[in-house]
Amino acid sequence: MNTVFRSFPAMHHASTPLPPPRPPAGGLPAAVAAALWRADQLGAPVSAVWPSGFAALDAQLPGGGWPGHGLTEILTPHSGTLEWRLLGPALRSVCAAGQPVVLVGPPLPPHLPGLRFEGIAARQLVWVRADTAAERLWAAEQLIKAQACGALVAWLPQARAEQIRRLQVLAAGFDAPVFVCRPTRALRESSAAPLRVQAAVGLDWALQVRIAKRKGPPLDDALHLASVPGALAAVLPPRLGQPSRWFYREAIDHAVVRPSAQPERRHSAVH
Repeated sequence: MNTVFRSFPAMHHASTPLPPPRPPAGGLPAAVAAALWRADQLGAPVSAVWPSGFAALDAQLPGGGWPGHGLTEILTPHSGTLEWRLLGPALRSVCAAGQPVVLVGPPLPPHLPGLRFEGIAARQLVWVRADTAAERLWAAEQLIKAQACGALVAWLPQARAEQIRRLQVLAAGFDAPVFVCRPTRALRESSAAPLRVQAAVGLDWALQVRIAKRKGPPLDDALHLASVPGALAAVLPPRLGQPSRWFYREAIDHAVVRPSAQPERRHSAVH
């Protein structure tokens, strides 16, 4: 029998350490680099986003729009009006995609003719009447768990920090955007919501919007977003497009500058 000898490469001894693997180009694996977020940069979306309808606002929102898989707090001084002007364009796109928009506990009944001007179809609008804070919170939780809508807007003015945290945990597994409307005074409280947006009335039909919290560097300046209510956009004359200019001009035209009156001299009588 012929014996065949083969040579094998030398094996490393058990006590000899192997050299560490070289990292790929860029210093980080692709999966790690994609998940890495630096605090001085806007966070990248982990899911789809919905354009807000305001280019200036989208430029400051992580991912370029309203995000899914998380809560977005809308903070206003008076509930029931500014939320529609801020969220109307996004809700319009949800309805255009054939998805329902569910409202939980709005402070005022939805005004269907006005919403129609915003492009929100009545047949795709679901109003959940919940009178107490517990009912509103329970309804919002069940809708998120069931993923039963294309967008959820819930008014929770009395929600506590632990309740917001629970909603955020549930919303992390929900594809659609979840908006929680709260009063402006809630800014003094901590919140687990990754995005908090404060809205107020500005000049000339504008919305003054501040991003109080986002996944990214703080934004100190307020955004001024043109937002003429849908019912007025078709009938508003150009003269009233910027009413502050006309009010200021009329105030100057009607101002009358009068010289200051000289004090009357009194002479004492000499007897």
